[in-house]
Amino acid sequence: MTTPDKYPILSRVDFPADLRKLSVSELIGLSKEVREYIIETITKTGGHLAPSLGAVDLTIALHYVFNTPTDKLIWDVGHQAYGHKILTGRKEAIKNIRQYGGISGFCKITESEYDVFGAGHASTSISAAVGIASARDLSGANYRVCAIIGDGSFTGGLAYEGLNNAYNINKQFLVILNDNEMSISRNVGAMSNYFTRIVTSPEYLNFKNQVWNTLALLPRGTSVLRKIGRKLLESLKNFLAPGILFEEFGFRYYGPVDGHNIPQLITTLNNIKNLQYPVLLHVITQKGKGLSSAEIDPTKYHGISPRPAESCIDHSSTLTPPFLYAFGKIACEMAAQFDKAIFITAAMAEGTGLVEYSHLFPTRYYDVGIAEEHAVTFAAGLAASGFQPVVAIYSTFLQRAYDQIVHDVALQNLPVIFVLDRAGIVGEDGPTHHGNFDLSYLSSIPNLIVTAPRTGDELRDLIFTAMRLKPGPFAIRYPKDHCSEFTEGKKPETVEVGKWKILKEGERIAIISVGPMSNVALDASCIIEQKHSSPTIVHALYIKPYDKALLAQILQTHSLIVVVEENSEQGGLGTVIAREIALKGCRNRLLYCAIPDRFIEQGARHLILEKLGLTAGTLAERIIKFAAQPNQA
Repeated sequence: MTTPDKYPILSRVDFPADLRKLSVSELIGLSKEVREYIIETITKTGGHLAPSLGAVDLTIALHYVFNTPTDKLIWDVGHQAYGHKILTGRKEAIKNIRQYGGISGFCKITESEYDVFGAGHASTSISAAVGIASARDLSGANYRVCAIIGDGSFTGGLAYEGLNNAYNINKQFLVILNDNEMSISRNVGAMSNYFTRIVTSPEYLNFKNQVWNTLALLPRGTSVLRKIGRKLLESLKNFLAPGILFEEFGFRYYGPVDGHNIPQLITTLNNIKNLQYPVLLHVITQKGKGLSSAEIDPTKYHGISPRPAESCIDHSSTLTPPFLYAFGKIACEMAAQFDKAIFITAAMAEGTGLVEYSHLFPTRYYDVGIAEEHAVTFAAGLAASGFQPVVAIYSTFLQRAYDQIVHDVALQNLPVIFVLDRAGIVGEDGPTHHGNFDLSYLSSIPNLIVTAPRTGDELRDLIFTAMRLKPGPFAIRYPKDHCSEFTEGKKPETVEVGKWKILKEGERIAIISVGPMSNVALDASCIIEQKHSSPTIVHALYIKPYDKALLAQILQTHSLIVVVEENSEQGGLGTVIAREIALKGCRNRLLYCAIPDRFIEQGARHLILEKLGLTAGTLAERIIKFAAQPNQA
């Protein structure tokens, strides 16, 4: 509990209305207590620690100045909004953040009236805010709209589409750029350099004041001198302070200001909150503020597990490494073997396992920022020019580049390799991050080969196969989990396209499983055979094209077909097999074990899989129960 003895100020604040009763000096004390509370809770539950710590002072100032929830704050991504949650009626609920049955780690409109717009992907806030402001103006309402974007989200193209459309707003509209020079990894690209130039150009601000003061002293008749002075100022603005970009978009640019100086933030926000035109306020913050270790290494503390010490895997132990570790090692192996291999990520060097590769092969590594659409078309350009690009993106984020996959890669049959981490259930990040749909949306695209390795060694073989054979677009997906059977430096083998593997011979029941679900099926078979004959286990390494010959054989020799995949039941491999059974007029019974057609909430990965019936014990129970039912055919 936030008791008065431990949190004397925070214990008095449940909602922003309470916060507005405090003095400015008390707000500074509140900031310290909110940070301490975030550190206390998130180090226990896990979550996005560094980004939220960096935004605490800004959060307090915003809720102090703006009349929330009447005024609308739209947070980009939402992982910087833990302080916002604490100050909007959820300071006790924060103790269960990202846990099963607890509150979301992101903003969620069904959770609180203060969460104006839900998000888990980046760069959406400005576009959403433009829509909310336009709705305000169309309905004749009178409230303020403020979008808070940062933590690298300005590297995404959607942010600029929103800025472009905001030009039409003729009333109050505020965008706050929370600039901490980070996405998850360090910001990259021209826009990052752009913001750095703004921050390091105090000369412009001083000179601007001198020019305007001088112009004000000139007689009104000296219009030519005034015009020359303005042109000079405009030229210097372009040279010294690239805030002109935002002014060309129709925004009045202010800043940069210190995002940890609450009195200055309050004064600035009060000065600009009622301006009747689009405004951009540039705020400088430090990611991880208040926790020295997070300030030193904000990437490490961007998102932490409940027990940080256990999140660092000891690869020398008997514990198998995660797929992302295997992929990182394989990337280095492939780059050494194929001199035209190029590995690309979208602000996720750590998350995809490419840090070591980026150091060893810096000229063949590209971090394009939070710009998945660009990553795919960029890779298409490389492939069209004879290179072998590998695009490593989380499954949920690749959804944002669906059109580019279809139009720029598959339509031209270019040999781009897509490596999808976090496929299936990801755990505590919840429905915005679960990769439940990739098998469905990728399998619908002509020319695209879709695969799911069971082991780390299969992952190597699939990447090698795609690079060696260049059969066209090639997708490889795996979960946020440990892989089995990974041997560093093992010689890769070519895997015949479209072929499945029989892992265990059995009778009557055939379990056709996708990716690491084949390991679950193997464990489940040991339980099943205690009450039934031993089932056949088929590993569907290729989802598209699939092994029609082996499937036909299985349908002839097994009466019960079980399909197990960590993907939505809509459009997955199970629907393909159901269609084959129907088209062939077969009388096989079919049990389809997949993710239901709904958005799955957050919680520990194993717990969610268990509740979905996709762990060995629950899967075996489902199969035994189904097999015992009389055949209704």
